[in-house]
Amino acid sequence: MSFIAKNEKVFVAGHLGLVGSAVTKVLHEKKYNVLTRTRAELDLLDQGKVEDFFRKEKPKTVIIAAARVGGINANNTYRSEFIYENLQIQNNVVWSAYKNDVDRLVLLGSSCIYPKHAKQPIAETELLTGPLEYTNRPYAIAKIAGVELVNSLKIQYKKNYFSVMPTNLYGLNDNFDVETSHVLPALVRKFCEAVRFGHDSVEVWGSGKPKREFMYVDDCAEAIVFLAENFDFENYPETKENWSHINIGYGEDISIKDLSHLIAEVSGYKGKIIFKTDMPDGTPKKLMDSSILKGLGWKPKINLNEGVERVVAEYRKRFLG
Repeated sequence: MSFIAKNEKVFVAGHLGLVGSAVTKVLHEKKYNVLTRTRAELDLLDQGKVEDFFRKEKPKTVIIAAARVGGINANNTYRSEFIYENLQIQNNVVWSAYKNDVDRLVLLGSSCIYPKHAKQPIAETELLTGPLEYTNRPYAIAKIAGVELVNSLKIQYKKNYFSVMPTNLYGLNDNFDVETSHVLPALVRKFCEAVRFGHDSVEVWGSGKPKREFMYVDDCAEAIVFLAENFDFENYPETKENWSHINIGYGEDISIKDLSHLIAEVSGYKGKIIFKTDMPDGTPKKLMDSSILKGLGWKPKINLNEGVERVVAEYRKRFLG
């Protein structure tokens, strides 16, 4: 039995973003009654408007994919905006959902909530066991606060709410801005443009040594909807009260150096790759332990090579003609 009723509204906050658009697509394919609003229609930073929306529309399931996100440069440059806007969005949507009797709520977090030197692979219980990575600490703290708010509603008011922590995501509808995007789409842009315009070198931030896990966004969306339909913490009585989130990962990682060479190969780039060692590396390794999710019978379908091929093709189609 699914926890989402077909005839009741499912509100996807942030439905135009990378993850939100993929989640919305999956829900439509499953014939759910999907409710969405653009930012022009509903500013999630405005508490009053969010409360009015929930009172009027009465969704019974809420999936929160709305957030201010970006790569290492954006996180470190716009620290104030990243903590303020993410706290505001979460507080407004989660609290309005609770006050208006939403039955099911899923909050999207990020693997960056975990300590910089967390034990690998990173299990859910590693949360708050050590210092965070400095460059994305404001964003991480905002997301940790959201996890705790959702968990508190679960404990205090017995709400069937939980959070999910996706690994690094990429895919169609991604942000390719080299200043604000995550590493994979930024590299896709750099290498595709180098081929298009005949550049003989491409610069990559950092040493190339850090390792990251990547998941194609369609796989993540499938996992989120699967959990929204099926997961119940009542089935895990052995879990601690402070654990109310689930990792979503692919299960393998790759160094930024090897990722750069993979994207270069897929894009057809033959020139030099220069690693800017004077730029920050970020967390040295982030591999998620997704054994709980996989234990429920779910696993990803799209490997990194196939995903990169799709993204390179999309970038060329959208931006290079």
